[in-house]
Amino acid sequence: MTQKAACLAVLGTGSDVGKSVVVTALCRIFANRGLRVAPFKAQNMSNNSGVTPEGAEMGRAQIVQAEAARVAPHCDMNPVLLKPVSDVGSQVVLNGVAWMDASSQTFYGKKEVLFAESKAALDRLRSAHDLIILEGAGSCAEVNLMACDIVNLRMAAYAEAPVVLVADIDRGGVFAQIVGTLACIPAEQQAQIRGFVVNRFRGDLSLFQPGIDWIEQRTGKKVFGVLPWYKHFRIEAEDAVVIESPRPFHPAADSEPAIAVVRLPHISNFTDFDPLTQLDGCRLVYVEQPQELAPFRAVILPGTKATCADLHWLAATGWRDRLLGYAAAGGHLLGICGGYQMLGTWVRDPDGIEGEPGTTAGLGLLPVETVLKAPKTTTLTDFTWEGIAGRGYEIHMGRTDPPREQSLVAVHARNGEACADHDGCLGEDGRVMGTYMHGLFDSPAITRRWLASTGLGAIEVDRLHGPTARDQAYEQLAAHALAHIDIEALTALLPASLRERLR
Repeated sequence: MTQKAACLAVLGTGSDVGKSVVVTALCRIFANRGLRVAPFKAQNMSNNSGVTPEGAEMGRAQIVQAEAARVAPHCDMNPVLLKPVSDVGSQVVLNGVAWMDASSQTFYGKKEVLFAESKAALDRLRSAHDLIILEGAGSCAEVNLMACDIVNLRMAAYAEAPVVLVADIDRGGVFAQIVGTLACIPAEQQAQIRGFVVNRFRGDLSLFQPGIDWIEQRTGKKVFGVLPWYKHFRIEAEDAVVIESPRPFHPAADSEPAIAVVRLPHISNFTDFDPLTQLDGCRLVYVEQPQELAPFRAVILPGTKATCADLHWLAATGWRDRLLGYAAAGGHLLGICGGYQMLGTWVRDPDGIEGEPGTTAGLGLLPVETVLKAPKTTTLTDFTWEGIAGRGYEIHMGRTDPPREQSLVAVHARNGEACADHDGCLGEDGRVMGTYMHGLFDSPAITRRWLASTGLGAIEVDRLHGPTARDQAYEQLAAHALAHIDIEALTALLPASLRERLR
């Protein structure tokens, strides 16, 4: 019988406290020590998703963690993905495939089915690896939700995984976060938590030593480390909370050029633009309140989980007029996925994929219309743009067929199968373009080509870009964690057979 991999769980005192980053760091640290490591998050809620080599959909955060672990992403690493389409409803992606659209109430009625599927996915991962790093979701002490928990302490108990609890000192109340979490859970679950990592510390670490002593004395559990805030590298964010409520930005005439991304209410895959944030010589900003766009060298409409709803939002807020005026004045517009659909003439939803069946007027800037329909397209896609090779991924419900003579890119393979297709559309003046390709800017050469199309061809795009830049960041994160977390104490939580291999 194959021995099951050991498990270690990283849970949190709340959302966005740093669980994903800690898991990413541990994946790279233990991979560097020769273990076959894999991440696992039973249930994720995010509109940031990606595609595996098999053509399955999963959360971007677990794809990032798989990259850090140097393993191919697989939907077993994130068997349940919830993609919010409203305040009370989500599309449920199960084992990489869109399964159902559910209200919160309906979803909770499926929890035992989803828990069984998640356990099976974890078991499959454990049969093929040495160590699984589990990530929790939100707070592990939401007392109203714990009976239906499939991702936090209940999953850690199934995996027999010692738990490390992450708390965020930057938002304040770190002592209450830790002690309050323990106070909200029963004694047997308190015993699962073996210690803590305090994240996002600013200032002199020595001044926090009395706080560490207090936590350890009060709880009887170890503080494994205090992670200082970092700015010298960047790890993809899991949730759009990091770009919520951006302030209006007005580029000065003498400042470096700026590119705007419209922060749509149902924005998805905003990490598409991370490579642009790393460029020297231009600035990428998110804009939410309608504002004058003329100073921006380019404006991007990103992906969205609710194209029709966000088109109505553009019209209601005044963004529609701003975007049309910008295009009429010769501005450069790029739409990706849902943003591409918005640039067309119509978005038709005959089957009610996004709500009530109907038709919504697009911006009319590209000669295409979209019909929303199942099944969902999820592919890793090889393409060329004017002979320049790139690789992206497609995640969309619907089809958009441009005139072939105005298509943007040639598609050569999807999920490893050769094809002769095309994608995207280029406006007649060359200033408006759209594509379904997420990950467009992962290729340095493609990024250079797009920048040149906007008049920013002088900006240097070096080889440390996209996946290469991400890999360097994982190494920097691992070094940062090793300097501030007692990895040997964490290793002591693992089975003796695994500890022997790490000596």
